Amino acid sequence: MLSSSATSPALSPAQTPFFVRTAPNDSFQAAPVAAALATFGWRAAVVVYEDSPYGSGILPALAGALQGVGVRIMDRAAVPGDGRIDALLYRFKAMPTRVFVVHMNARLAARFFRRARLAGMMTEDYAWVATDGVGGVVDALSPDDISAMEGVLSLRPFVQMTDRVGNFSARFRERLRREYPSADVYYPHDPTVVMLWTYDTAWAIAAAAEAAGVSSPAFQTRQQSTAATDLDRLGVSATGATLLKAVRETTFRGLAGNFTLLDGQLQPPAYEFVNVVGKSSRAVGFWTPDDGITQTLGADGAKGMRRTIFWPGDSTSAPRGWVVSPNGHKLRVAVPVKNGFKEFVDVGGESATAEHPNITGYCIEVFDAVMSKMPYPVSYEYEPFPDSSESYENIVSLVPEQVADIVVGDVTITASRMSKVDFSMPFTDSGWSMVVAVRTETSTSMWIFLRPLTTSLWLASFAFFCFTGFVVWAIEHRINPEFRGTRWQQFGLIFYFAFSTLVFSHSTRQFSFFLGRPMEEKLESNLSRFVVIIWVFVVLILTSSYTASLTSMLTVQKLQPAATDVTELQRTGAYIGYQEGSFIKQRLQKQGFDETKMRSYSTAEEYADALSSGRVAAVFDEIPYLKLFLSQYCDGYTMYGPVYKADGFGFVFPTGSPLTPDVSRAVLTLAEGEEMAQIEKKWFGEPGACPRQSGGGAAAALGASNLSFRSFGGLFLITGVVSSLMLLVYLATFIYRERGEVRPEPEEGGLGSSSVRRLLAWMRHFDQRDLKCPTFKTGNDDCVREGNHRRWVESVRNGRGGNGSVQAAIEEGAIAVGMTPLRFSTSTASETINADSSPASELGTSFGQGILEAPHSVSVEMPGSTAS
Repeated sequence: MLSSSATSPALSPAQTPFFVRTAPNDSFQAAPVAAALATFGWRAAVVVYEDSPYGSGILPALAGALQGVGVRIMDRAAVPGDGRIDALLYRFKAMPTRVFVVHMNARLAARFFRRARLAGMMTEDYAWVATDGVGGVVDALSPDDISAMEGVLSLRPFVQMTDRVGNFSARFRERLRREYPSADVYYPHDPTVVMLWTYDTAWAIAAAAEAAGVSSPAFQTRQQSTAATDLDRLGVSATGATLLKAVRETTFRGLAGNFTLLDGQLQPPAYEFVNVVGKSSRAVGFWTPDDGITQTLGADGAKGMRRTIFWPGDSTSAPRGWVVSPNGHKLRVAVPVKNGFKEFVDVGGESATAEHPNITGYCIEVFDAVMSKMPYPVSYEYEPFPDSSESYENIVSLVPEQVADIVVGDVTITASRMSKVDFSMPFTDSGWSMVVAVRTETSTSMWIFLRPLTTSLWLASFAFFCFTGFVVWAIEHRINPEFRGTRWQQFGLIFYFAFSTLVFSHSTRQFSFFLGRPMEEKLESNLSRFVVIIWVFVVLILTSSYTASLTSMLTVQKLQPAATDVTELQRTGAYIGYQEGSFIKQRLQKQGFDETKMRSYSTAEEYADALSSGRVAAVFDEIPYLKLFLSQYCDGYTMYGPVYKADGFGFVFPTGSPLTPDVSRAVLTLAEGEEMAQIEKKWFGEPGACPRQSGGGAAAALGASNLSFRSFGGLFLITGVVSSLMLLVYLATFIYRERGEVRPEPEEGGLGSSSVRRLLAWMRHFDQRDLKCPTFKTGNDDCVREGNHRRWVESVRNGRGGNGSVQAAIEEGAIAVGMTPLRFSTSTASETINADSSPASELGTSFGQGILEAPHSVSVEMPGSTAS
């Protein structure tokens, strides 16, 4: 069986193998319909369909396509008989949605749109989108039926007007006039696309029969039949399977386009959108599966409709798709009546039910500002709701019960409420926490001096102190006598020198006592001086920060909260407070608080009285209320503990209300500007006006924290890089200058590799004094004098009676300092040194320490005097 009119998805070739659909499936129209709604920005629609398998078959595909583009189906209705169409239309008229998707046959559609015109629904603000059940045959309808559909946007399969199609249309009209002289009244235009599909179907059967070699029907009848009906006596075609296969494989270019069957049905064609205007329809755009809606067919076609669309009421502007108030009345905005925190909502007048109450507050002013930023005017009026103090669930339920259109106030967005209504974007801070009283702490820990710095910062500081001392010692060890001595003396000097910068960080000279006698540790190398300069800068910042933090802990942080966390409140069984009517009560019960330990309060004054008197240890509430409370009672109270998640305050709308997304956008626009800040300042005061909350009181004190390594990471990086670089420069210079002086000891007994022996030789050489003047001190007399002094001392130590070397050293030293050569002689350690008041006494004083360290005594003969 081949059919060009059975387009309902309910009848599938997959379920009926011998059924072939030579027309597109109706479900193919769902995608272009959804694309049209998305193009005009419509977010909600009502689906109207014929009460038949043809009408309902498209619903699953249409629902999925609309959901895919974000369009919500607000209602769906099957069109019954004429007597009930009016009731259905008036039901639609009472809805705010003004976009309707129509899927029905042309005759029923003509009656439906005539009734819609009488009901006043073919005017401005309405949008009607029809499937090809209307668009495919609209030009074949009577003028009155077409006039009733004026402004409708419809689909129809696209048929290219070729010469072949034109000739067929002309022959079709001519023959129709001959056989039906009065048909001109009903068919003044070209054949419909269904007629073209039927014509192509006849050609497909003929082509398939020729290809299969079927010349005449052949049926196989049963030899013996006891069938009770004539249908049971029908035979089975002997060529049916062959013919079916030939039909499925038949492809050609027909009048309606390419005839190609896939899975037993014609493939989806390109669709064109037609707009019913006047007495006919005109094409305004195209749709293809690959390119969507375009002005022309092809990949290079521009997006969107190519011609102006005339909507119902002769409007050329696309309808908004919904109205604020279907009946034209002002929206009813319910406002809660509160006993406390009237800065948010304040219903004035003698009573909450006064005829014209003065309704003000932060939430009211924010809503008015949001409505002023809407892209269209919205008329509304406030209505107080007196029974909202006990629970806001009652006032929220007014919207789904259609008692109120909107609820405006300090209504928190919760999951349970969102299951019944829609909320706009929040316009306040989110979350809830607790406020507690603060008390003065008179006792301090004996280890409080350790608290300003974290453990990581203490360890890092100690490590860099040691590293800096080691770098300075390594650079100064060979050239500075103050950095020499026994191993323990040098080890202690590393720590002493680095840690002494804590006290003497203003100078590069460090004062100390060595062997009980005061002396100066003067740095000789520019490398070590540069290291110390950077390190002193780091120490200065570190000590200043430590002092400031410790001072803060010893003074400000004496204020401590009366309760520290929720766990402590549960463990001690303390009484807690919450705002009357708030969802906080249920949240606290879920956290394990006993309901008998919870007390409700309504005003900020009651909060302060309960906390100060000790009736409750903490009061739990949302962040906006707590901020308002602290702005009024900032002395002796603070917000403490974790901030639990909540979504803030929002405006309440009916589920699926088209107002919700526009209001949310307006809230965001308001929040990004200065107007929101001005409204908050008007009702809550200047932010940070309270001293306790601006940095000098309880909140700032309780928020103070110790210093971490991350805070000084940059400083430690700088001093580490500089110290390492200076050490590398010194070692490179030392190795380069002394590379010819190092001789590893010969191997003894075959023990020790050459690398180890050479490393030990370098270490021994590094431990020796540098008797040569460094390159950066060339020409310095003090250095020359000190170098000669060291050489003389070494000669005395190593000579042990060899007067020649000692005398040479003395003469060389005397010449170097511009003095008369002296005569020295060595004796035993028990002999003494005598010298006059002559220039030689200066030399004796300078080298006194070296002489005392020598193992022998030395006799000095001055010119013109005798010494022994």
